[in-house]
Amino acid sequence: MADLTPGMELKGIVTNVTAFGAFVDIGVHQDGLIHISQLSDRYISDPSEVTQAGDRITVWVMDVDLPRKRISLTTRKPGLATAATGSKPGATNTPRPTGKPAAGSRPTQTAQPRFSSNPFANL
Repeated sequence: MADLTPGMELKGIVTNVTAFGAFVDIGVHQDGLIHISQLSDRYISDPSEVTQAGDRITVWVMDVDLPRKRISLTTRKPGLATAATGSKPGATNTPRPTGKPAAGSRPTQTAQPRFSSNPFANL
């Protein structure tokens, strides 16, 4: 495991698929784990959507934890913006709306109120 470095590209065989990811035999004593969030560039709710035991896949080393004997892997090619930042594909770096109006601004009225019996709808 000491020869593995982050970013290293390896070929491996999926040995087990669990609810939280997939274990891959990469030719060292310990199988590596691909967390569900690292299995695809899109959101998946079940790792078996993209892989199954016996699949031959290309993986990249993310981290090697020698004391705990854990190897973290990814199928997302390093160097891409989504892999480096951990953001979802197509996401921008603009801040998310908080639901609070900016200081000194008034909320805009919609054509129809969402709740017809809301006493605060016209405030």
